[in-house]
Amino acid sequence: MFRTALRNVLAHKARLMMTVLAVMLGVAFVSGTLVFTNTLSNALQNSSAKGFDHVDVAVTARPQDDVGDRMGKTPELTDALREQSAKVDGAASAVGVVTGFTAIADKDGKLIGGGFQSQGGNYWGTKDPRYPLAEGHAPSGANEVLIDTRTAERAGYRVGDTVRISVDGPVLTPKIAGIFTTDDGNVAAGGSLALFDTATAQKLFGKTGTYDEIDVEADPGVSQTALAAALDAALPKGKVLTDTGEQLAHRQAVTISASMSGLKQGLLVFAGIALFVGTFIIANTFTMLVAQRTKELALLRAVGASRRQVTRSVLIEAFVVGAVAGVTGLVAGIGIGAGLRSLMNTLGATVPDGPLVVSPGTVAAALGVGVVITMLAAWLPGRRAAKIPPVAAMSSLHAKATTKSLVLRNTLGALFTAAGVATVLYATTMDGSDGQAPMGIGAVLLIIGVFILTPLLSRPLIAGVAPALRIFGVSGRLARQNSVRNPRRTAATASALMIGLTLITGMTVTAGSLQKSIDKMASSAIRADYVVSMANGNELSPDVEQKLRSTQGVTATSPLRNAPARIDDTTEYLTGVDGSAIGRLTDLTVDDGTFAVDGTQVVVDEDTAKLYGWKAGSDFAVSYEDGEKERLTVAGVYEGNELIRGILLDTAALAPHQEDPADMQVMVKTSGGASDATKDRLEKALGSNPAIKVQSKKDLSDSIAQMFTLMLNMLYGLLAMAVIVAVLGVINTLAMSVFERSQEIGMLRAIGLDRRAVKRMVRLESLVISLFGGVLGVGLGVFFGWAAGELVGTKMATYELVLPWGRMALFLLLAGGVGVLAALWPARRAARLNMLTAIKSE
Repeated sequence: MFRTALRNVLAHKARLMMTVLAVMLGVAFVSGTLVFTNTLSNALQNSSAKGFDHVDVAVTARPQDDVGDRMGKTPELTDALREQSAKVDGAASAVGVVTGFTAIADKDGKLIGGGFQSQGGNYWGTKDPRYPLAEGHAPSGANEVLIDTRTAERAGYRVGDTVRISVDGPVLTPKIAGIFTTDDGNVAAGGSLALFDTATAQKLFGKTGTYDEIDVEADPGVSQTALAAALDAALPKGKVLTDTGEQLAHRQAVTISASMSGLKQGLLVFAGIALFVGTFIIANTFTMLVAQRTKELALLRAVGASRRQVTRSVLIEAFVVGAVAGVTGLVAGIGIGAGLRSLMNTLGATVPDGPLVVSPGTVAAALGVGVVITMLAAWLPGRRAAKIPPVAAMSSLHAKATTKSLVLRNTLGALFTAAGVATVLYATTMDGSDGQAPMGIGAVLLIIGVFILTPLLSRPLIAGVAPALRIFGVSGRLARQNSVRNPRRTAATASALMIGLTLITGMTVTAGSLQKSIDKMASSAIRADYVVSMANGNELSPDVEQKLRSTQGVTATSPLRNAPARIDDTTEYLTGVDGSAIGRLTDLTVDDGTFAVDGTQVVVDEDTAKLYGWKAGSDFAVSYEDGEKERLTVAGVYEGNELIRGILLDTAALAPHQEDPADMQVMVKTSGGASDATKDRLEKALGSNPAIKVQSKKDLSDSIAQMFTLMLNMLYGLLAMAVIVAVLGVINTLAMSVFERSQEIGMLRAIGLDRRAVKRMVRLESLVISLFGGVLGVGLGVFFGWAAGELVGTKMATYELVLPWGRMALFLLLAGGVGVLAALWPARRAARLNMLTAIKSE
């Protein structure tokens, strides 16, 4: 039976080629994901570890868990503590480290690198071993800075050039004193690093006289563990933490692995979808092969083969197919992993240098997935093959599904579908995240139910296009009859395409609705013409609002300033605003009381009011971050949203309790409204700072639209693999169907059907099957998009369903295009059949 199975594989290698290709694509996606993420993780870990080469022990301040007079403020690392660390036995030196956000502009005034990767720090003394100088000298004073070699190369900077830099808002224009090399992971990943002398860095980052970290280097022969123990004994108890360089490197590696895990899981989900779609092709292929070999399998049974041996022979064929697909998929996946890495570099997302990592786990996963998926999908056809009775060898009739099996299938499908719909509808009545798990379960049940019912649905839906097919005469009528001749085959082929389109349509509906809702929220909640913020989301200096307020044409400004406070032994964040201007800058609906922010009068969003049982006129005690206590009065309760929520307090009342006030955003109202000239004037007032974004409501809307478009394009690209696999399924099914109907096609040719008509018949059959899958996919996608929107609506009052009719029509056109393209080769093959040879075939 083993030799028989191998001969069958070789005999049907052309028909199995599409199956191998479909499985290979899925395996390539899996192995490519593993190679890419392992390579990226390894490169980042190696790059990060180099950053700790000069750190034997790092001393950091211990975070305070208890809330004291300073709202749990972390102890400071002073220069005296640094000197104490340097004098500990076994310590060779101790370097104070200061870090913070520092944006560097290129010669065109644009931000270099991503905002979150633009970092700054201090250069220690005249020769810092952490940052070897490639040219120039150490910085001295506020007017000198060092930049890394990669940033200098990208921007074309040289020693002596003036560079525009921003830390928290105002623009600085120091000269480049030198250029240094670094193994910093952020720089290797495309970011930038600027270094100032220690005193300047401390002042710029708001840490005068203190450090973020103290790096201690050990004497020769002293281990990192021994030095850490000596520092623990010598430094103030309970105030500092010590970590060895090895511990820091390990911790960083774990963090990188965790961040890569999310990317890996996301990509593997899409690989899983492609493989799931591939199972339909595998099952369909082996089902058709079994049907075409009924007499052969029956003869095996007649000469003594047991049912188990017949099933085993089919599974052996599947094993060979899976093994071939696994090996070729692994090779292709290695290429995909290398290609993705090169693509990231091309797109500007620099990846640190390092070898391509192909781990034993990746090899095992590729081969295992290929073999297991193929054998699982072929098990049911193999089981059916074993049920072929020996008497079938005397006849050429293929076994057909019994009425009992069809009733059982339809009943099971109806139960799954009903359970899925009921679960999804129940999930829409739940609150936000609570409904995610039930909705996911319901979606899976519904997709399984629809798949089981697809043979039943195929007849009425395909019958609906019969009038259109009559236009094509005999070819159209034959195509319709062929489409419904074997409903199970049609269902399996269409379902592969249905799954891809369900996901694509559902995500398109959800993303479009979210974008519309956020646009509506921004336009309805904000009256301000502009919102000013840092490019990386960091805090703005209060100087920014002062400069904007004094700019020509500005009629009102207000910061949005966060500050921690204690209310009823719970930490809450107060939002400081300009009480006299906030009413002109926002348009928040007040449900209770009035929108009055002045002195000790505050307004709160309805969720916070509900949490504490407040209403207009309620008063409560608050403990500020400096330990001072005060009673505040609720003047009104407003409807919060994603942009503005929480307790709004006048900055005049909040500022005295803040040691280092900073603003998250500044809202600006102008006399002439939003215009290019006004925006240009505001940007110039801020020194044309690349680190600061000045956005109108339209800019906010466009940035949101850009984000959703980028997200959708990425998802479309990832789901394209599933669609490609579905196309292979259509090609495979049609090709095998043409082979199966060779005698019939020969008879049609003999009685007058020309080659062009035969081609048209096959193409129309493919078109009908593809559109059938497209209609089911778009319909399910709209339902899932609506259901997901109902969950989002519990957290977003402005949410409304938006159906992208144009895109849905495009999806159906693409489904039709898939059908036409998939039919090219099978149609050509059918038309070229020799009619006499075809008539004699069995």
